[in-house]
Amino acid sequence: MTGRRSVADVLADAQRLGTLGERPIEEVIEHARLFLAGLEGVSGTVVDIGTGAGVPGLVLAEARPDLTFVLVDRREARTDALSRGVVACGLADRVTVIAGDTTTVARDERWAGRCSAAVSRGFGPPTETLEAARPFLEIGGRLVVSEPPEPDSNRWPGADLEVLGFSKPMYFKGIVMFHVEQSAS
Repeated sequence: MTGRRSVADVLADAQRLGTLGERPIEEVIEHARLFLAGLEGVSGTVVDIGTGAGVPGLVLAEARPDLTFVLVDRREARTDALSRGVVACGLADRVTVIAGDTTTVARDERWAGRCSAAVSRGFGPPTETLEAARPFLEIGGRLVVSEPPEPDSNRWPGADLEVLGFSKPMYFKGIVMFHVEQSAS
């Protein structure tokens, strides 16, 4: 290898492999960087659930060298390529890539209730995203999720938030953030 690769190069490779959509890489990175607002003041470990090609986790890892990241996706072909990308970017000392279902990974004692934050760009419907992220998060942790350009306050069911111990949503440009206020009921 002739040197360290950029995150943009790794994401371009993912796009060529068909594991990242056709949106221009610059836009993908710009959108992923919106998650930084939700991670202000966070320290420790951040989990990216349903990371796919590594978005937003890989972009955030590059931008926040003070954090460690766990990138989880159930598709092994994607995680294999992502693992190679993490090494190529020189991030392997603080980024772990795991192939597995989030439900199973969240039960692992290394991650269960030990993450300061969870991020997700497009894991699934709101309730599934909340349920998948919650087991990773410590009390006081945060969930930061990609949000449509026009936020819909009805998108995040209040009853689900309450049962899982999350705060009401806080909206920022392109993202929504929740705090874990209490243990899940």
